[in-house]
Amino acid sequence: MDNRSKPWHGVMVATALPLREDRSVDYDAYAEHCRWLVANGCDGVVPNGSLGEYQTLTPQERTKVIETAVEVVGGPAVMAGAGAYGAAESRRWAEQAGEAGCGSVLLLPPNAYRADERSVVEHYREVAKAGVPVVAYNNPHDTKVDLTPALLARLHEEGLIVAVKEFTGDVRRAYEIAELVPGLDLLIGSDDVLLELALAGAVGWIAGYPNALPASSVALYRAAVAGDLETALPLYRALHPLLRWDSKTEFVQAIKLSMDVAGRHGGPCRQPRQPLSGEQEAIVRAATEKALAEGLR
Repeated sequence: MDNRSKPWHGVMVATALPLREDRSVDYDAYAEHCRWLVANGCDGVVPNGSLGEYQTLTPQERTKVIETAVEVVGGPAVMAGAGAYGAAESRRWAEQAGEAGCGSVLLLPPNAYRADERSVVEHYREVAKAGVPVVAYNNPHDTKVDLTPALLARLHEEGLIVAVKEFTGDVRRAYEIAELVPGLDLLIGSDDVLLELALAGAVGWIAGYPNALPASSVALYRAAVAGDLETALPLYRALHPLLRWDSKTEFVQAIKLSMDVAGRHGGPCRQPRQPLSGEQEAIVRAATEKALAEGLR
């Protein structure tokens, strides 16, 4: 077992948000989903991330999603997404998360434009004023802003962040971060490098595919952080055809489809996301059905 001593440690699921056919939020289904994830071994949930389609939600919807998650799994087990175009708005979402009792928030760098280092530092300074532990989210593929190990060290030394969700896919980053800023917690950010980052010292996983297959995903994570390759490697190989979708543009649609195939309620996505193409759907459906047939859950 991993040592989960902080609210942002362990398997924290970036929750997909169940939508009805008219694209309204199904809060009852979301509550049941959060409850089911924890019952299947996940340590907590991360609502209002990109997998939760936060960019398409109204402020009232975002607020209710957080309140629903806290009510079901308890505030310390909730890492609220605080992404927004402006630092002031991100700070307001962090304050709302704090008022709701969340244990931490997940914060992207400024992403309305390619921000320089000075802008990034000021952004994190502003949100840190909310007083809630901040997990930085490094996803330069989408934000065009790279939280390099040196920049992460600066943010951590100033007390602005407690951890980083590493989504570059470059496993070499783990070792450089550990050398430059050993006090910063490394969290696995992309499902398809889980094993590599777990072996490199990650203490948590902000996870996508547990939305569909939580029990097997948790078993994989626990074995990986324990260095139990005899257990982890076969699981990793079996799950990898699905895990790699977490790093694709269509990750929300793919994970929701896998949920539907597994008997959960994923449902449609809000625009501008479109349904998977016929070829993509066939690949995800076949991979999910194969995993289920092999007893993965």
